[in-house]
Amino acid sequence: MRNDHSRYAPVGPTIDNLSQAIYIVNRHAKTAPNPKFLYQLKHDAIKKLLREGKAKKVGLHFSQNPKLSQQQSDVLIVCGNYSFHIPPAKTDFEDLPHLGKLDNAVRNPKASLSLTQAKKLLISYTGLTDTPNQQEKRKANYQKPVFKKLGESYF
Repeated sequence: MRNDHSRYAPVGPTIDNLSQAIYIVNRHAKTAPNPKFLYQLKHDAIKKLLREGKAKKVGLHFSQNPKLSQQQSDVLIVCGNYSFHIPPAKTDFEDLPHLGKLDNAVRNPKASLSLTQAKKLLISYTGLTDTPNQQEKRKANYQKPVFKKLGESYF
């Protein structure tokens, strides 16, 4: 019988664990109500992996979801057995080959981390701090209106 506590045991920052964590965070960000923090976590982790030589920029792909229907390119990053896309820097267009259209047959392997584990690992790796949830902010800022009775009637 499998021990459920092992699912939540902390995982170390190996290349495989970090790339799985980025994959999980990225997958959840696509459907999250407030994906900003998750995408920032992904981006910061990839940037750090690139600086440390643990990930590599491979080339440019045409974006699957271009803004304002204009053609755009994204940088293809390979880290361990996973590949990701990030927005390009100006120098990427000069330094990297353009690989054309994304091959939809290429898929990342399944990951075994939970979103909670993935976030914890990437937060500890990047040093980024979790921002309060947008819903919590809205609740904290909302004040119920108070209607005061006027002294005299206008009718």
